[in-house]
Amino acid sequence: MTFIMVDIEADGPIPGDYSMVSFGAVIVEPGLNRTFYGQLKPISERWIPQALAVSGHSREETLTFDEPAIVMQRFADWLKREVKGRPHFIADNNGFDWSFINWYFHHFLGDNPFGYSSTNLGSLYKGVVRDMFQNFKHLRKTAHDHHPVNDARGNAEALLTLARQYGLKLP
Repeated sequence: MTFIMVDIEADGPIPGDYSMVSFGAVIVEPGLNRTFYGQLKPISERWIPQALAVSGHSREETLTFDEPAIVMQRFADWLKREVKGRPHFIADNNGFDWSFINWYFHHFLGDNPFGYSSTNLGSLYKGVVRDMFQNFKHLRKTAHDHHPVNDARGNAEALLTLARQYGLKLP
């Protein structure tokens, strides 16, 4: 099993009614050099300007992005090529990020290579430090700028630091 840190940007709160604009993935390993980035054309006429603004893209720009089925196939191919065994999805906000990735994989490819589960980095951190009021974000080195590869990399840095500091064994 290999941890894949994922971050997504979307133009609304739920998949299907709204669109995933872009996503990034980083294989959690020293160096954090193996990454994936995808930008996806909207699947819906619905979008919330404030939500889209977080991504830094305009609606007109997103309309020029690649077809979602193509991007999801590229991502599935990348996972097959880069990961030995089953990939494990981990994210800062896995409830949000996983819901979009899961929906897009099932809708466009009929299967999600991550299966039906994911891990929340914030919850993992709270458990390791044994304090429900702590936050891992001070462990990031890469600035959180809403580019999904940068955000996934920063979260992966935090996980690697957490593993080193607490002797956690990562797959």
